[in-house]
Amino acid sequence: MNSKRGLLALSPVFVLLAVYLCGSLLAGDFYKVPISVAFVVAAIYGIILLKGHNLQERVGIFSHGAANPDIMYMIWIFCLAGIFASSAKAMGAVDATVALTLKAVPSAYLPAGIFIASCFISMAIGTSVGTIVALTPVVTVMSQQIGCDTAWLVAIVVGGAFFGDNLSFISDTTIAATQSQGCKMSDKFKTNFRIVLPAAVATLCLYLFGHQAAEYSVVEQSVEWFKALPYLLVIIMALAGVNVLVVLIVGTVLADLIGLMGEEFTLLSIFTSAGEGLNSMCELILVTLLAGGVMAVVKQLGGFDYLIEQLTRKVSSKRGAEGVVALLTALTNFCTANNTIAILTVGPIARDLSARYGISPRKSASLMDTASCVIQGFLPYGAQLLMAAGLSGVSSIEVLPHLYYPFMVGVMVLLSIVLQFPRR
Repeated sequence: MNSKRGLLALSPVFVLLAVYLCGSLLAGDFYKVPISVAFVVAAIYGIILLKGHNLQERVGIFSHGAANPDIMYMIWIFCLAGIFASSAKAMGAVDATVALTLKAVPSAYLPAGIFIASCFISMAIGTSVGTIVALTPVVTVMSQQIGCDTAWLVAIVVGGAFFGDNLSFISDTTIAATQSQGCKMSDKFKTNFRIVLPAAVATLCLYLFGHQAAEYSVVEQSVEWFKALPYLLVIIMALAGVNVLVVLIVGTVLADLIGLMGEEFTLLSIFTSAGEGLNSMCELILVTLLAGGVMAVVKQLGGFDYLIEQLTRKVSSKRGAEGVVALLTALTNFCTANNTIAILTVGPIARDLSARYGISPRKSASLMDTASCVIQGFLPYGAQLLMAAGLSGVSSIEVLPHLYYPFMVGVMVLLSIVLQFPRR
């Protein structure tokens, strides 16, 4: 594929970014240009580019990508997360959980405590989205009560969620990376841990000693501990490895029962609250569907094939091969907004490069998993940031400047390639 045709195949992604980022910058406000509108423009443009098909076939290619099973499963999570978050908030579970947390954790260590909790939960349950669903509503209300920036606390949760998701033995990215490279999960974990640990420690130090840690004050309030049970149950079930859909359903039912017994709810208000939660997820669901369709069009045009061809053409050393594995994963993730799909796409190429240039399978698996998490952490249209934004009411763009952990992990990935560590 020549460069002109290859860049044309990737152009729907450029159109998306141009409409959203440039439009928002010109307007001076990232709320002025909805990201859903940018995706619609990119989708129409991509469908026009599809030659050799009639209009119905072109729309069919787009629709097939939008209806990908992974995307539909994510939409199930979004729907149930919206219902749970709305029901728990209306019942008082969020306020009770915040009060309980503020009472148990010294105020100076609260940001660090949130980061550690997010790391631990995501590592145990193997999903960054599930962790964000559990903790974002809590820290959103917490930020209002202690008087600090909501986007900052939400970013702490998101950063910790990526740490655990990257290392977890049951994470889909870990499974995809290790299976595609033919290495043991324990070997990948050891290599991966050595790469990301310095980044996690540095991030934790920022939260322990950063200036924002001393800028807020905690107001003492009574704790209705029983109202915190839905969130505690959600966390316990998630740590026990229960499917996230089951976790959210059980949590919602418990919140509704407590609300009925405490007379915060009536049978009618249960449905009203659930409806409000679903409505809050509408744009997120729409963006997810549009993203799946646009990326299917880019793939059909040959955009991914072009990326692979260009990046693997001039590899001549082990460092270069490792750099290509990381960069190719990052760029594919940038285009697909899905780290698991990016790893599955790049996996065969990474395995071939590893065999040719003597890269350990555990290192190539770690590079793919870590690079995908770094990019996913900076995508305003990625599932994690969209979910965090939807649950907290802040723009995903507002969260980006506070994402210290993904940035530091990106630095560690570069150092691991340049300095060739960790060594076996």
